[in-house]
Amino acid sequence: MSDPFQNLQEKTGRTMPEWFVVLEATGLQKHSDLMRVLKSEYGLSHGFANGVALQFRSRGLTLTDDDLVEAQYVGAKAALRPVYEALVSAATALGPDVEVSPKKTAVSLRRSKQFAVIEAASAKRIQLGLQLPGVAIGDRLRAGNAMCSHRVDVTAVGEVDDELVGWLRDAYDRS
Repeated sequence: MSDPFQNLQEKTGRTMPEWFVVLEATGLQKHSDLMRVLKSEYGLSHGFANGVALQFRSRGLTLTDDDLVEAQYVGAKAALRPVYEALVSAATALGPDVEVSPKKTAVSLRRSKQFAVIEAASAKRIQLGLQLPGVAIGDRLRAGNAMCSHRVDVTAVGEVDDELVGWLRDAYDRS
């Protein structure tokens, strides 16, 4: 019997595991919701959407850290991947104890505790959350939320500059 998904990548631009990453990032589990996303947001035919959703729901797939990051930077957010890489490179250069911990929607930067969070907030910007209690906010370093005291919007690799790396180092040193 032939594989009904043998031409999936040719017809849709993604392999089954790549579609699993996309669907995992949605957080959806219900078959009809998964199909709706595949059809409306990615243009899959009813047959492919149904098949991918069925396979996804019956999988035994465990996502790797790379899969989680890949899912955050697909589609319109793909252009932000070099910005993400520059932020991770700057963070890991701070010391050998930096742990890069991808989650479903963000990447936590940890030492003894979390000191920063990288999140693809939109197709145009990454939001870098920083733990800098007591540091004054300004035009670029803005007030954060419960997870991080401050945040910086980063839209290009060039914005991972000495000032931003200084804030990152300060957050790292405090953790």
